[in-house]
Amino acid sequence: MLALGSPTSVRTSTTCGALLRELEQIWNDIGESEAEKDRMLLELERECLEVYRRKVSEAGNTKARLHQSVMAKEAELAALMAALGELGFHSQTHMEKRSTSLKEQLASVTPLVEDLRSKKEERLKQFADIRAQIEKISGEISGYNHHTNTMIGCLTLEEQDLSLRNLNECQTHLRTLQKEKSERLNKVLEYVNEVHTLCGVLGLDFGQTVSDVHPSLHGTILEQSTNISNSTLEGLEHAILKLKTERKARILKLKSIGASLLELWKLMDTPKEDKSDFLRITSFLGTSELEVTEPDVLSTEMIEQASAEVERLGKLKASRMKELVMKKRAELEEICRIAHIEPDTNTAAEKSNALIDSGLVDPSELLANIEAQITKVKEEALNRKEIMDRIDRWLSACEEENWLEDYNRDENRYSAGRGAHINLKRAERARVTISKIPAIVDNLISRTLAWEKEKRMSFLYDGVSLVRILEDYKEARRQKEEEKKRYRDQKKLQDLLLTEKEAMYGSKPSPKRTNSFRKPNGYRANGNGSMTPTPRRNSVGGATPELLTPRSYSGRQNGYFKEMRRLSTAPLNFVAISKEDTMSYASICGSELGSPPRR
Repeated sequence: MLALGSPTSVRTSTTCGALLRELEQIWNDIGESEAEKDRMLLELERECLEVYRRKVSEAGNTKARLHQSVMAKEAELAALMAALGELGFHSQTHMEKRSTSLKEQLASVTPLVEDLRSKKEERLKQFADIRAQIEKISGEISGYNHHTNTMIGCLTLEEQDLSLRNLNECQTHLRTLQKEKSERLNKVLEYVNEVHTLCGVLGLDFGQTVSDVHPSLHGTILEQSTNISNSTLEGLEHAILKLKTERKARILKLKSIGASLLELWKLMDTPKEDKSDFLRITSFLGTSELEVTEPDVLSTEMIEQASAEVERLGKLKASRMKELVMKKRAELEEICRIAHIEPDTNTAAEKSNALIDSGLVDPSELLANIEAQITKVKEEALNRKEIMDRIDRWLSACEEENWLEDYNRDENRYSAGRGAHINLKRAERARVTISKIPAIVDNLISRTLAWEKEKRMSFLYDGVSLVRILEDYKEARRQKEEEKKRYRDQKKLQDLLLTEKEAMYGSKPSPKRTNSFRKPNGYRANGNGSMTPTPRRNSVGGATPELLTPRSYSGRQNGYFKEMRRLSTAPLNFVAISKEDTMSYASICGSELGSPPRR
């Protein structure tokens, strides 16, 4: 009945055997029958078996309790390791479980559970600290109205997930919120500074403006931190937009006032001391909105003062309107004179005075009309600039031609006096310039015709067609060249007759060819008694018609055709030239054969 092998079982078998032998001896002594002995032995075996069964049951229950304790510890250990994310310990304890008893397993698991419990408590403290910070910053960002979904999702799983990964995620989320808080705070400060600048420019109360957005922005409440919620940022953005709109409106109003001031100052010839109080208004007429940063420059007081000044000058302007009209008309006439454009006769000084005195026309309308004419004339002058530049070049060449004619008439031009070499150089340059006059005129005519074709209007120079002036100039120049040619032919004929006469009668000394100071023949005495000829390119302008240029047309348009008839019907009378003048012309004709001697 007893299992053999172990020391305990051997001792038990020995004791039981001795007891059975003693019991059999007693039964023998008593005289029990074999059947009775077998019955009692069977009963004894049943009682022993019952004791064994009870002990086995008790041992089984103890084992079950130990196993349950081990399983509970392991379950707690697994839960702690899962919560803390330390899954490496679980595989290690599972391997040790196979080779150890339940008590040893319980003894090995219990310290691990205690250690993980302490870690869990520490981890919970960390999560609680992070949660408190996240709740605080999220409340500041959201304005303490609601928590963000991301913050709730991070915190609701803290009891189930206490792993380092989740802790790092919550710390990352905390750092993100801290960064957002820092950015929002910087943005709030930036907005507050911008509001401060705008309020300074507009002359508004900065404290009241930001307090209307949120009281914490003014900084008077020390225990209250600066609000950085979305509503505060939106309020500041709205305030800035409102201030910028007001700034833009005031700038436009002040620019209009400043332009009016400049116009009135110019019209009224306002002295500098009267302008000094409003110069900073006119100083930013050409500046942008961002450049207007001077304090109180856009305040309502400044606008009211400037408006009052404009109103005062406007009343003064009304009393001096007639003088202003005359001044503008004079300005128009001066611009027209420079541009060689005929001014509108409807606003002439006499007519304007008469209209103002009669009261038939509002002086302001008349002034506006003249100003419009000034603008139109300036635009027209700009369109005529290319042609006018070419006209100036032509007139400059004509002036050089006139100067050269005057220079050639001067008998002392080759003297050794101061500046003689300068005049000689200028004369050479003038001859080069004069040689280009025909090309200049032809080019100017073609340019003028192209301009007229493009603009579909005639180019008038002081009221006369420029093309007609140029054609007349070309005709007068052609007549002048023909007169020179006829003179040269007449001179050659006279020289031929004189030569034949000398050949027939013999030459006689002429008193006009002796060494004397004779001006008509173009010679003069030098310092040592020798004779120096006058320049051989002497102009015959004194005996030829005047060349018509635009300047010769100015102021005499009414006598235009009379002048042209004079040019065409008044040729030179070469027959009536005196002998003395003939000798002078001989010196001129000699210039065709060679150049005058240089000193």
